Amino acid sequence: MKKWCVAALVIIVVIVVAVVLALSEFNLSALPEPGRFETIMANAGKHWMVRRAAAHNRAPKIPAAATKSVVDGEMTFGDQCAPCHGNDGRTPTAIGKGMYPRALDLGSPEVQHWSDAELFWIIKNGIRLSGMPGFGKSLSDEQIGNLVNYVRSVKPGAAPTKH
Repeated sequence: MKKWCVAALVIIVVIVVAVVLALSEFNLSALPEPGRFETIMANAGKHWMVRRAAAHNRAPKIPAAATKSVVDGEMTFGDQCAPCHGNDGRTPTAIGKGMYPRALDLGSPEVQHWSDAELFWIIKNGIRLSGMPGFGKSLSDEQIGNLVNYVRSVKPGAAPTKH
């Protein structure tokens, strides 16, 4: 009986998703801005999955946001992240604007609301099916922690403080 209920639920979910996609005239192209429904659903799913993954994969202790850590993070940012997020972390480049989802302004509330552990997880692992690569194979945990501190230094409405 339980298998029948699960099968029926799966079929109903598939039908609902198919109807929603058909009604929203889903466009696979990354050029146009996504619709409101797609944005809400994608962001809700991303936030839930990152929060859950970060909670299960404990980040190492992130160094205190001392000047050296922020400066080291800024240096790594310039090499690894600026090609998409822009040199100031607030003005995505043409490459970053061409992605879907678009590269984010790191001073925005959308980025700054993430916990340090969540930012660490995002930088280390990336986000599949987006332009955000994972740096866990090319950067040490210390470098990723420094990047978290640098991202925290990017304040809304202004370029990050230069150190």
